[in-house]
Amino acid sequence: MKKFSLTVVGLAVGVAMSGVSAVASAGPTLSDADFEESKTLYFQRCAGCHGVLRKGATGKNLEPKTSLELGQERLEKIITYGTDGGMNNFDDIFTKEQIANISTYIQMEAPIPPEMSLAMMKERTKTYVAPEDYPAKPLHDRNWENFFVVIERDAGKAAIIDGDTKEIITHIDTGYAVHVIKATEHHATEHPVGGIPGRFWYTMGRDGRMTKIDLFQTPEKMLVAETQIAYDARDVAISGDGKYVIGGGYWPPHFVIADAVTMEPLKVVSTRGVNIDGEYVNEARVAAIYTTPNEPTFLVAVKELGQMWQVDYSDLDNLDIVKIDSAKFLHDGFFDPTGRYFQIAANAANKMVVVDTKTRTLEAMIDTTGKKPHPGPGANWDDPKYGPVGGTVHLGTGMVTVWGNDPAGNAGNAWKIVREIETDGAGAFIRTHPNSDYVWADQVKNPEPEVQQSVQVISKATGEIVKTIRVTEEAGKAALHIEFDKDGTEAWVSVWNRTDNANPTGEIVVYDAKTLEEKARIKGLTTPTGKFNVYSRTNHVT
Repeated sequence: MKKFSLTVVGLAVGVAMSGVSAVASAGPTLSDADFEESKTLYFQRCAGCHGVLRKGATGKNLEPKTSLELGQERLEKIITYGTDGGMNNFDDIFTKEQIANISTYIQMEAPIPPEMSLAMMKERTKTYVAPEDYPAKPLHDRNWENFFVVIERDAGKAAIIDGDTKEIITHIDTGYAVHVIKATEHHATEHPVGGIPGRFWYTMGRDGRMTKIDLFQTPEKMLVAETQIAYDARDVAISGDGKYVIGGGYWPPHFVIADAVTMEPLKVVSTRGVNIDGEYVNEARVAAIYTTPNEPTFLVAVKELGQMWQVDYSDLDNLDIVKIDSAKFLHDGFFDPTGRYFQIAANAANKMVVVDTKTRTLEAMIDTTGKKPHPGPGANWDDPKYGPVGGTVHLGTGMVTVWGNDPAGNAGNAWKIVREIETDGAGAFIRTHPNSDYVWADQVKNPEPEVQQSVQVISKATGEIVKTIRVTEEAGKAALHIEFDKDGTEAWVSVWNRTDNANPTGEIVVYDAKTLEEKARIKGLTTPTGKFNVYSRTNHVT
């Protein structure tokens, strides 16, 4: 019996799995050591798109029936150079030997990890600062509402950066490859302990580790509690009243509601079920979770089912869950400015799905010409010609798609594409600010270095690209993810170093949001990815 062991940034998760021999008598084989390393690398870099069981979603199916047909040589080329469809190149991440071994590994049967019980989660819940010891006011004199909480992906950390001084305050140990960090929001005044919007931040790591950060603490005590709700996970959200935190699992496929104060897991709900095609799906993963601004509910995107679940948390013992059919494969999204409509990408269907959270029904599905829409945190703005709009970049096409999203005031343009802006390359993130004249889009999914290292700035007034900014020219680095400061006067762009965690060479480049000129570089970060401004995220500033 082999072990499914993931050693990630010092955190080893060893759990039993169904037996797959690394030296099976028939088909491709690997040594035990190469099998274990390839399994870990696949989890870290591949499972998010292709699935733990390799059945595919945003990425293609990689079960042996598919991968054996592609063959060793073809698989190695795909992993090395990436594809035009949005897959990254890995030649500057993996060695040639690792690429060869992973190519062999994905031609073998996928190991199946185990389940995780509520009791196991409770055993993994830890308190570092007791709630009764939380300070009533900040233990520092910084402008904490202009802090940036920054994911340091490969270090398994979150950096706290002072947006005023550009100083890195601390690096906090979190789960591996944190995907999203979210805060108590502007309406969470009922939070039982320190009900101040934006004070508490919750992270979700790829290893299912969910942590709680208190920005009022001194740097060494900002991590106040944690738990683990899955072996592989992506997203987290906090209830509107600040009482509950919810985490969504990729494996096991479930969501978990925990006490937002103590982090104790309270309820587990499986997301396995029948998809929109009438097929039962065992690996029905939770891709994204959001709290609805105007309703006492969570939105849970069940990726493989093609369903949005609106979960009413008013009564945890008798959860009211409305399952809304839409399209596959649901990934990430954002609210319109009113907070009523949720706009989420269905990657494989090339659609933006719109859910009305007031009526708890499907509002619209927008077909996109661009392949694999991926808005990341998304962007809303006022177009002088078309009124309020939303926009997304695409993983598989160099394009920004813009649609009307104001059915009350501009019904003629609502949920219709009004602009398609051609960019130099496929991207993953788009962002703007009400005080800015521009929309910023990255191109991190393009394999060409000069494109991957640049962001493009689009005029809200004309829909035209006004500037392409080369953020870095260093080999092996990429520019991605844009976030504005509290007032919208600065745009922050990450530079992702993809190698050498021991010598962190990642940085954040700060630009004047009006002149588009560089102002500062914040160095000493490891693969900085998502950056979340406290005020903007707390108040849904997009």
